[in-house]
Amino acid sequence: MPRPLADILVLLETLAPLELAEDWDNVGLLVEPVSGLSVQRVLLTVDLTEPVLAEALEFGAELVIAYHPPIFKGQKRLTQQRAAERVLIQAIRAGLAVYSPHTALDSAPGGMNDWLAGLLGPGRVRPIQPHPRVETVGAGRIVQLDNPLPLEDAIGHIKAGLSLSGLRVAAADQHQEGELIETFAVCAGAGGSVFEKLHHADLLLTGEMRHHDVLARVAAGQTVVLTDHTNTERGFLPKLAACLRENFPGLELRVSVKDRDPLVIQ
Repeated sequence: MPRPLADILVLLETLAPLELAEDWDNVGLLVEPVSGLSVQRVLLTVDLTEPVLAEALEFGAELVIAYHPPIFKGQKRLTQQRAAERVLIQAIRAGLAVYSPHTALDSAPGGMNDWLAGLLGPGRVRPIQPHPRVETVGAGRIVQLDNPLPLEDAIGHIKAGLSLSGLRVAAADQHQEGELIETFAVCAGAGGSVFEKLHHADLLLTGEMRHHDVLARVAAGQTVVLTDHTNTERGFLPKLAACLRENFPGLELRVSVKDRDPLVIQ
């Protein structure tokens, strides 16, 4: 049964309040082709690329939830010259609404970073960079694990939790020699700037970091695990889809099969 777009937006903004987003971000409803839109089919993706847009149109979606905002910086023109602009033109022409939760979803309770923080098991969790108005949420998470574990087991848990066959690991000497991982820090996407607010964690998990930042962390006795950017994010989409399905049983939801990280470890 179709539901008003406005009802779905209320739920999305309850799950990931827009005021939790970073100041530099662009979140919320980014494309509204018509007012009073009704939604029967929703496609979820990390990136709204041309293959993903084609999938959305084939599926008959009226709403695309794109974790990364397809409109980010000031848009001065829409032409056929760039893929990002072509996607927006086609979305509007097809009557597709586009919504992005991005860093609001990262910071939110039960959101992207809380999910990542649970990959190594239970523990005491707090944000690395608390939100100015809501101290219990914010950017990144650090976990004091209830059950410390060796690096090999930690890597196995991360691979299983993110459905990855390979990771890039810069291991500290003591962890290679058997010292247990007791504290675990995570940040979806690119975590280098968030980790700058963190004094120490035994293991840092994110999608990407600068080379010299990795070297500095390993020299300080910390292990760094990198997945490539979107591989820290994509695994949360089925959970978001399940929440939408629970609240709106009549909706047809699909997590994109065309959405993937552009980099592949071979």
